[in-house]
Amino acid sequence: MADENNNEAPIAAEHPQGGDAQETREGRGRGGRGRGERGERGGRGRRDDRRGGRNEEEQGEELIEKLVHINRVSKTVKGGKRFGFAALVVVGDGKGRVGFGHAKAREVPEAITKATASAKKKMVRVPLKEGRTLHHDGRGHFGAGNVNVRTAPAGTGIIAGGPMRAVFESLGVADVVTKSVGTSNPYNMIRATFDALTNQTSPKSVAQRRGKKVADLLGRGGVSEAEAEAAAEAIVE
Repeated sequence: MADENNNEAPIAAEHPQGGDAQETREGRGRGGRGRGERGERGGRGRRDDRRGGRNEEEQGEELIEKLVHINRVSKTVKGGKRFGFAALVVVGDGKGRVGFGHAKAREVPEAITKATASAKKKMVRVPLKEGRTLHHDGRGHFGAGNVNVRTAPAGTGIIAGGPMRAVFESLGVADVVTKSVGTSNPYNMIRATFDALTNQTSPKSVAQRRGKKVADLLGRGGVSEAEAEAAAEAIVE
């Protein structure tokens, strides 16, 4: 009995309140101490903060997402059929940037999410005239798909159908005339449209490449020098 009293006395002296000793023991059990130190130092917490900051930046940029096509496929296996879904999505900021992506998954929402993430990684910038239409006519080709895109005056609207309309709405184009010749496969039409858009150039980039002024390029065709300079100043890209 004397030994037991002697052993209990130091514990009572170190921890006047019985609850503190129990909390200390529980904190040390099964890595409790390690978790406490990580919480104080913020080891893993900092990684979560950094990831959260990136997500907030991506969410801060308002993007236009268009679901173009969903394809359902089935595979016959022992015991029944196994279904899968493929999604084609177009993403743009409405200010001259656009991209497309496609992905497969067992469920439709998961396929759309994966396709959207893929589209955000492959966005390209297209120069726009006055922020509403293309600078010049163009032609795109991919596989059996051929598309023609033409610049249009204000008030024309988007004369396009199917997948091509989704691309121009996400891009921010308000006036354009298009025509698709050949296949109606949405995948080929989207790729042909992007082929035509990537070949678009602006007077500013052409003048810089040729070492001239924008007014010199716009002054041809009987246009006066004053009108050419005014048109050159009005060009943003």
